[in-house]
Amino acid sequence: MTVLTPSLQHWLDLAGIFVFAISGALLAVRKNFDVFGMAVLAFATGLGGGLFRDLVIGDVPPAAFTDLGYFVTPLVVTVLVVFLHPQVTRINRAVQVFDAAGLGFFCVVGTLKAHEYGLGTLSAAALGLATAAGGGVARDMLANEVPSLLRRDQEIYALPAIAGASSVALLLRYDALNDLTMALSALGAFALRLLALRFGWRAPGAWHRRSSAPDES
Repeated sequence: MTVLTPSLQHWLDLAGIFVFAISGALLAVRKNFDVFGMAVLAFATGLGGGLFRDLVIGDVPPAAFTDLGYFVTPLVVTVLVVFLHPQVTRINRAVQVFDAAGLGFFCVVGTLKAHEYGLGTLSAAALGLATAAGGGVARDMLANEVPSLLRRDQEIYALPAIAGASSVALLLRYDALNDLTMALSALGAFALRLLALRFGWRAPGAWHRRSSAPDES
């Protein structure tokens, strides 16, 4: 398998970190955080999932602490949002598209890396999901919000990542992963997330819910 060259993976990593960090910095602006808080949320969102994965599989020190590009990218995002947040907010729809692309890429690469470190099919898929969604969970918790990953009023986010990670894990199990099938897995997760944004798809809640209490969001 050629799958991804190290150079290509590095640049795709940086692109994914960049768009994820934007969502973190913009949430900090909405929460009226100072510049330090913006940087913290940018770092947490951009690097959180990969940090968690690397610590679990024992790839230490994580790339975020050994590659200057990984560390500098959230700082660049913070500076951009500090001075240009009205303009960045206006292109939020485009940011969501790139965020969906990052989701598709990270769930695939996270699964592949976990497999390379000896994890089985289910565990590798779980770490693929954590790579893609972990930064968003860290961002929301730091901002004192219920993670959007868990909320019924948000378009599905975890399911596209689960679909992408699971497909890669199964392809690895049956020795069918190559450049084409990996790209199709990433594109599938990307497309599913875009469709959820376009049509407002949400995960189902509890069946026959009888509580009269209002939804908490």
